[in-house]
Amino acid sequence: MINPLKSKEDLDLSYLKEMSGDSPEFMIEMLDTLVEQIPVYMEDLQRAVDARDWKATSEFAHKVKPTFYYVGREDLRDYIQVIERNAKELNQVETIPGALKEIKDELSQMFIQVARAKAVLEQQL
Repeated sequence: MINPLKSKEDLDLSYLKEMSGDSPEFMIEMLDTLVEQIPVYMEDLQRAVDARDWKATSEFAHKVKPTFYYVGREDLRDYIQVIERNAKELNQVETIPGALKEIKDELSQMFIQVARAKAVLEQQL
């Protein structure tokens, strides 16, 4: 489930800091890549769900899952993992479209959080 408190907090970029050696340039580049890639991954995932192709749904969910961890949105990562597991196991597949809609609705808030994080990082350049 999506944690509404996470929507209001600043992103936890500790993983990106560790990965980048605390390089603001690298972190900004990674955030830009996430903003570009997540919508593409989500479109692929939506097409698979719409087609009721549960194998592809599981695979696309698996592919997008780590991107949420990079910005400290474990709640979104865990929710995507539920979609992945349910699609793979053909368990409660009727809940998948609704769960995906909730995640997609939350992405606009996450992108606002990314923009705020980038602004802070840009001040460090």
